[in-house]
Amino acid sequence: MRPRTPGTAAVSTASSSPVAPAPFTAPRVKARVMEAEDVRRAQTRIAHEILERNRGSSGLTLIGIRTRGAVLARRLASAIGQIEGTAPEAGDLDVTLYRDDLSSRGLRPVEATEVPGVDGRVVVLVDDVLYTGRTVRAALNALNDLGRPVCVQLAVLVDRGHRELPIRADFVGRNLPTSSREDVRVLLAEVDGTDGVEIHERA
Repeated sequence: MRPRTPGTAAVSTASSSPVAPAPFTAPRVKARVMEAEDVRRAQTRIAHEILERNRGSSGLTLIGIRTRGAVLARRLASAIGQIEGTAPEAGDLDVTLYRDDLSSRGLRPVEATEVPGVDGRVVVLVDDVLYTGRTVRAALNALNDLGRPVCVQLAVLVDRGHRELPIRADFVGRNLPTSSREDVRVLLAEVDGTDGVEIHERA
C-alpha cells in the first residue's frame, strides 16, 4: 500500500458523478366531469340566460378572455344568433399586461386584442374557468382602457370557487367544487381537438 504524502488531502471522486434531475411528473387526470354534449348544453343555456337577462341581443357585445374564453365568446355569439336571427358582435381580449402576478410568473407572449367598440354597450365578458377572480379583475382593467360600457356581465363555463376577490359570475355553465391542489382544464375543439372538462391532480 502506497503511503499518502503528508500534508495532502484525499480527494473524493463521489461528486464528479452527474446528479440525475428529478423526474418530471405530469398532473394526473383525476376525473372527466363534462363531455362534449355537456359543454354544448351549458353553452346553449348560457346563451338563453344572456338573452333573458338583457331582453334580447340589442346592444350586446361579447368579449372573450384569451385563449379559451375567446373561443367560448364566439360560440355564444353564434348560439345567440341562431336564437335571435342576428348574432351580437364578439371580440378577443388579452389581459397579459394587466395581470398582478407578472413579477412571479414572468411575462408571457402577448396575443392580439381584437375588440369592437364598447362605449354604450352591454359587455358580456366570457372566460372558461372562474377561480380566484384575478384574471377577471385584469380583464376589467383592460376594458376600462378601451371604453365605457353601460355595464359588464360575466359568463363562465366553470366556476370552481376559491375566490380571492369579490367577483361573481352572472352566468355559469357548471359550479364545480374543487380542492386548491387540483386544476380544472377546459378542452375546446378549436384549441384542443375535443370538448370537455377535466380535473387534474397536481403532483
